[in-house]
Amino acid sequence: MEAAIDSFKIIDSKKFLWDGCTYETLALAEEARQQYEANDFETKTITEDDKPLVYTRRVVEEVVVDEAPAL
Repeated sequence: MEAAIDSFKIIDSKKFLWDGCTYETLALAEEARQQYEANDFETKTITEDDKPLVYTRRVVEEVVVDEAPAL
């Protein structure tokens, strides 16, 4: 029975979320990691049970709130 994959990890005091994919090769994980980084995510690749996993995080820098119309 395979161990459950952690949905998040704390790395260097930062919370990273698993992207939900199990990659067959490190090359496929690296390709996904590069795509995340191109979209301003911080990433970490971790191998568990011989499967590379990608964990990501992105700090929210701006919050835009649309005001609801008055009733």
